[in-house]
Amino acid sequence: MFESLSGKLQNVFKNLRGLGKISEDNIADALRDVRLALLDADVNFKVARDFIDRVKQKSVGVEVIQSIQPGQQIIKLIHDELVELLGSENASLTLDGDPTVIMLVGLHGAGKTTTSAKLARLLHKQARQPLLVACDVNRPAAMDQLATLGEQLQIPVFLKKGETDVLKIVRESLVFAKANHRNILILDTAGRLQIDEPLIQELIRIKEITQPQEILLVLDAATGQEAVNVATHFDKALSITGAILTKLDGDARGGAALSIKAVTGKPIKLMGVGEKLEDFEPFHPERMASRILGMGDVVSLVERAAEAVSAEDAKRLEDRMKKGQFTLEDFLDQLRQMKKLGSLESIVGLLPGGAEALKTADLSKSEKEFRRMEGMICAMTPKERRHPQILNARRRQRISKGSGVTVTELNNLLNRFGQMQQMMKKMGKFQKMMGRMGGMPGMPGMLGRR
Repeated sequence: MFESLSGKLQNVFKNLRGLGKISEDNIADALRDVRLALLDADVNFKVARDFIDRVKQKSVGVEVIQSIQPGQQIIKLIHDELVELLGSENASLTLDGDPTVIMLVGLHGAGKTTTSAKLARLLHKQARQPLLVACDVNRPAAMDQLATLGEQLQIPVFLKKGETDVLKIVRESLVFAKANHRNILILDTAGRLQIDEPLIQELIRIKEITQPQEILLVLDAATGQEAVNVATHFDKALSITGAILTKLDGDARGGAALSIKAVTGKPIKLMGVGEKLEDFEPFHPERMASRILGMGDVVSLVERAAEAVSAEDAKRLEDRMKKGQFTLEDFLDQLRQMKKLGSLESIVGLLPGGAEALKTADLSKSEKEFRRMEGMICAMTPKERRHPQILNARRRQRISKGSGVTVTELNNLLNRFGQMQQMMKKMGKFQKMMGRMGGMPGMPGMLGRR
């Protein structure tokens, strides 16, 4: 996500952190490098120029705080301005209609159909009742794709194959939604390779019929400078309420996306960060600025973990660990829950300094190791997972053949798991002992009291 821009800005920051004193000369040098990094990442040149002017104006008159290095203060100024550029705060969806209508617009290939399904999934998880509406009558494949995605998510899709009147489809979908208690309509509209008058007129008529609460422009983050032109055209014709950025997991420069808010005044509301339907999240300007500047995004990581692991499961596992009852079955659950968080690369990328670590770390090897461990544990019977001490030589040979590994690899896994179990038992005993000490009279301030 914005790897090129992030890497260049972090190089600038390395020099800034070493500054013992702020002067107009060294600030000018640093900001020139920041400007070049923004332009190289495809940020609109006017936006980049205004950004640098604002940082320069604020940095010249900045009062140096004694306890903070001067360079760090300039980095903070750049961070704050980047947050402002991206929209200053998260802009939530307006969902007060009866039903609420969300209209997705954009060029062909931006990812509207997949984004429609991702948005439906997100809203369904918020206890809403979405209905997906296939409005692209020119592309039967888009209708089929939406139907498949809806079936996968168990969310209804309104489509009429063979019908060429999109306005009729839209009107009937409104009636269907009210009759079936669906409180949100997501319209997957048609796209073109470029903006033309027939497309705009069709979208205007759909807008007049449905009176949508949200008109969201779906933009491919890799579009480049053309993204600004596309956003301007759609906004002028339809008065869009916001944008959704897709394919942010790619390695394209993507900086033009950073210009959308500054050029149109409309916020980025959501973003697609991968190909899976769950790879979709609200756009938080402050978090995105921190990611771009290599400061990580721990809040998003915690939210992702909370979504993947229920509080009850976490408590149950904690109790089993304390009692020394952690089994291979529990370990398998942990591996699978970790997979729900996303790839190791995406997890490490959210940690402070993670982007830098990814340049040298070989995470593909670790991912492969996790898959092999999962395969070995799955090749065991439930009894063997709960009581690994019964694994004799014959059982180990069977498991290694079933999972496609050597007996040595299986032995290594079991040895490491045994060491982990012993460590957890010791920690459980230590916590019990400290708890008893904390409850004894005359022993205030021990761990048992808070």
